[in-house]
Amino acid sequence: MKLLIASNNKHKIEEIKAVLDGKFDEITSLSEEGLVCDPDETGETFYDNALIKAHAVAQLTDKAVLADDTGLCIKALGGRPGVHSARYADDHDNAANRRKVLTELHNVTDRAAYFQSVVVLLYPDGKIISGEGKVSGYILNDEKGANGFGYDCIFYSTELNKTFAEATTDEKLTVSHRSRALQDLLSKLK
Repeated sequence: MKLLIASNNKHKIEEIKAVLDGKFDEITSLSEEGLVCDPDETGETFYDNALIKAHAVAQLTDKAVLADDTGLCIKALGGRPGVHSARYADDHDNAANRRKVLTELHNVTDRAAYFQSVVVLLYPDGKIISGEGKVSGYILNDEKGANGFGYDCIFYSTELNKTFAEATTDEKLTVSHRSRALQDLLSKLK
């Protein structure tokens, strides 16, 4: 099966390809196919947004489409930024998003948080299979580490005992929310 990843985020594409390597005949992304698609993510859940992306991209290809939606959910903020993680402070401005979170958590002691990811595989015939993954940790007071993207430098993984930005790609993939969502999806394909 040929698979098209419904994303323009190079870091996300790299993670997805690393987990799915060898599981499909071909894996490409929007940019590799010369396609442009950035639908409004108006869903109320991660699943809703992943499905919106999958359906939008499916209109442009005859391949199976894999879309995901991922977010950081912080207990003290009532689950925010959640489905609005990529646009929390400004449209895809990772530094501004992190600053907003750190400002909102100023003087907050309970900094428990988790990343959640939902992936949707939409076949050309309309069949849908989804997977879900989650990883828990907490938000640091300051950024730490140079790897990763998004909120990785302020998210401390209690499983890795370091931030995602301090972890290697391989370390992150052993526990990451996206990796777990993709593994959940793969288990349903067997």
